[in-house]
Amino acid sequence: MTTLIIARHGNTFTAGQTPTRVGARTDLPLVDSGIEQAQRLGKWMKENGYIPEITYCSELKRTKQTAEIALQQIGYVQPIFPLAIFNEIDYGVDENQTEDKVVARIGAAAIRDWDEEAIVPKGWDFDPEVCKTNWQNFASHLIEDEQDTIFVVTSNGIARFAPALAGNFEEFANNNKIKLSTGAVGILQYANNQWTVKDWNVKPQRHG
Repeated sequence: MTTLIIARHGNTFTAGQTPTRVGARTDLPLVDSGIEQAQRLGKWMKENGYIPEITYCSELKRTKQTAEIALQQIGYVQPIFPLAIFNEIDYGVDENQTEDKVVARIGAAAIRDWDEEAIVPKGWDFDPEVCKTNWQNFASHLIEDEQDTIFVVTSNGIARFAPALAGNFEEFANNNKIKLSTGAVGILQYANNQWTVKDWNVKPQRHG
């Protein structure tokens, strides 16, 4: 069986900051709360026996930091491989804009359609079908290489399309919240020639 652990990076804004649509062209580091999320992620993986044979991230520092910190908590030193396919989407004219400005341009309904059905708003530079194909090709290589446990840290816009590996993405979107929270994970498993979504949007909790 092959297990694919997909995590969204930790927070890049503090509680007192106004968040923006941080996409592929905005390379922010983790803030303190994001570092804590990455630490909890690593502890959760270790406690649940998810010890990755290989780890991937995007080319953006927020995903690399999250992966590095999580692996430190697991106590497992290994190289981390950045892949461009895991870079966050390009929000086009809305890149790095505050949410009120984005809503003013495209409307609240467009944001809702994106969050619930993965329908890309006009003006964003992103093709969902290309993203799904990237996930399929990546997963095929994992199976060919007979990897057991793989860890991927990416961003919200990319992660939400990973369940397409299991087929019928529309049905999954209708029955689940497709958006991963910061620091949360989804678990996909491959067995009997089929990918299934074991868990989605699991949020490792703070201990104590």
